[in-house]
Amino acid sequence: MNRGQKQWTAVDHYVSEELIPPDPVLDAALDASVAAGLPPIQVSPSQGKLLQLLAQVHHAHTILEVGTLGGYSTIWLARSLPRGGGLVTLEVSPQHAQVARDNLARAHLLKVVELRVGPALETLPQLQAEGKGPFDLVFIDADKANTPDYFLWALKLTRRGSLIIVDNVVRKGELIATDSSDPSILGMRRFIHLLGSEPRVTATVIQTVGSKGYDGFALALVMRDP
Repeated sequence: MNRGQKQWTAVDHYVSEELIPPDPVLDAALDASVAAGLPPIQVSPSQGKLLQLLAQVHHAHTILEVGTLGGYSTIWLARSLPRGGGLVTLEVSPQHAQVARDNLARAHLLKVVELRVGPALETLPQLQAEGKGPFDLVFIDADKANTPDYFLWALKLTRRGSLIIVDNVVRKGELIATDSSDPSILGMRRFIHLLGSEPRVTATVIQTVGSKGYDGFALALVMRDP
């Protein structure tokens, strides 16, 4: 770990200790994910709190999450919901989904969270066919190569005023690597180009540093109905 990363991580931990109270449910979700061998790629505590705050500021009543993993970010988002609200989360891995379901049960959130298992490019059309949505907020944090397609589906499942958040778009700065052959980087470059040329949204990208390294996220506000 280089000096910059050490300092980013130390600051992240300091901020979390000062601003985010200890939470046995969230801690247990992380521990369960580690015990099950899930990759440690969930959002950090400060990022989870940011998601929760954005959902609350936006008064999101319905939330769609693409990429559940162990349900850590799902818990943060679901806790933002007002009475009567609901969240749909999509996960491709049955193993990850089971860990997430156990974590959501421990958090007493299964009544407000619907977890669907399968490739998102199959479950997203199902949501549309069932008349789900429009969603007030969409959080995309799944395989990066397919992010442009997830974004297009998010546009179909939202309305004017909805907020779309996409994680891990900067890729340690490799977003600007024009000669990259990495599918994740190519996917994010395609997504950013799509975001900039899409007349239905106004958007920005914020670079971040912290315990998760150097990355960033995109925020897009939907300006037109589908």
